[in-house]
Amino acid sequence: MTATLPPRFDVTPDQINQVVATFYDSVRRHPGLGPVFAAHVTDWPTHEAKIARFWRNAILFERSYDGNPMQVHRAAGNVRPPMFDVWLGLFDSVLRLELPEDTAAAWSALAHRIGRGLRLGLEADLPGAVPRLK
Repeated sequence: MTATLPPRFDVTPDQINQVVATFYDSVRRHPGLGPVFAAHVTDWPTHEAKIARFWRNAILFERSYDGNPMQVHRAAGNVRPPMFDVWLGLFDSVLRLELPEDTAAAWSALAHRIGRGLRLGLEADLPGAVPRLK
């Protein structure tokens, strides 16, 4: 028998879906992020469903996401480390709009931790960065 972990914080799958939909609506209209995403995302409903699975996995431990965000962001070729500050600012504004304050704060903290990791991974790929030892 497999034990299930309790959610990291109180949020429903429907709230996750709403945050993801609102966020990507904002991304598509954003002058800096919109073109970056548009270069890679051709099927928005499929992309949003995948990212909702990512968040349900990260928050609710659903085990419904199978992917490697670091690899995807590295392979994109046009994602730059400073973009994560913009991404997180936009994401935070959506969280505050869509969720109760404590839920928004908890999700924001998780998103910022994940964003820091992705940003550091991309910075390691820049010329002059400390080489990664394998």
